[in-house]
Amino acid sequence: MKSSIDELMAFTAIVDTGSIVCAAEQLQQTASGVSRALTRLEKKLGITLLARTTRKMKLTQEGEIFLVKTRQILNDLTAAEEALLHSDRDISGLLRVDAATSFVLHRIAPLICKFRTQYPNLNIELNSNDQVIDLLECRTDVAIRIGELSDSTLHSKQLMKSRLYLVASPQYLKQWGKPQCVEDLYQHQLIGFSQHPNLNLWPVKQEKKTFKAKASLTANTGETIRHLVLNHNGIACLSAFLVTEDMEQGNLESVLDDEVILKYQTVQAVYYKHAHTPKRIRLFIEFLAKHLNDMT
Repeated sequence: MKSSIDELMAFTAIVDTGSIVCAAEQLQQTASGVSRALTRLEKKLGITLLARTTRKMKLTQEGEIFLVKTRQILNDLTAAEEALLHSDRDISGLLRVDAATSFVLHRIAPLICKFRTQYPNLNIELNSNDQVIDLLECRTDVAIRIGELSDSTLHSKQLMKSRLYLVASPQYLKQWGKPQCVEDLYQHQLIGFSQHPNLNLWPVKQEKKTFKAKASLTANTGETIRHLVLNHNGIACLSAFLVTEDMEQGNLESVLDDEVILKYQTVQAVYYKHAHTPKRIRLFIEFLAKHLNDMT
């Protein structure tokens, strides 16, 4: 192909506007640049497309024939771009997603069927890591992070906020009694995180200091802690996305509601933003943002 798209656009703009100056304004280019584009096009084709006089321009016979084909080419290109931008069902390839085990089980997995129904040609790989991973090293397209972000090189989009609750099983509370104040927690079996010390700072009212849970039982994932609580091992501080269903079903109870300070964990999707973020990544993040907000 001898002609460039820029040259074809310059040619049609000159015809449509009637002058090089007006074409330059339409294309947001300089008049000299548009003029050079037309000259290059005519030189490549070996014909005169526009007969020029000092007062006006007129299409030659060859120019009229070429204009019809040029418009068809540009229209086909526009249609192809629109089809690529708007035909979501044709999205294909592999999408690698990483998130904490608990978030995968309680929030992402229940949505995957609906997402795959919309984009059946897209393959999805779900990986669970409760530690922060390097997206490039692990060849991950998007990761779901809970809490504050530490990597400033990543782009992020907030998906939802999830409230923290102090919870225990009814059987545990029946055996050990329900705490009536913060100080009562010191007399209870507390369950905490072994690898995330900041998650053992519970949002409860206590004068002049933050309550740090002295856990007699710890685990490295929220899902493991949830199961320990469900099996009557003590009291834990967990996010709503983990325990809301358990509380609704009566398997867990919140404690110290009047003493707990409203605190929310931010859930964000993080990814490396290229000049053109792959559509499969953008669509997945937009899907999660919509449906996770609907679930909270």
